[in-house]
Amino acid sequence: MKMLILGFAALLATGFAFADTQTAEPVIHDKTGFFVHLDIAKDLSSNIITQDCGIVPAQLIYLDQQGRKHVLDYQVQGMDCLGGN
Repeated sequence: MKMLILGFAALLATGFAFADTQTAEPVIHDKTGFFVHLDIAKDLSSNIITQDCGIVPAQLIYLDQQGRKHVLDYQVQGMDCLGGN
């Protein structure tokens, strides 16, 4: 009986040791507007699609000075318009 209790205790201790206790930082979704102050310390990813014509979506993912992750979704003018101004 003691061996069963010790085995169960060892199994629980192993489970707690390998449990993932890290909490994921929440991603901050910035609002777009005319006057948006961006505190960019490091650019992680940006995708600007220039092969389209007209207004196309773009996204910027960056870290601020405190190391928090931000996502900014915005619109840009595509660059592949033939004969456009």
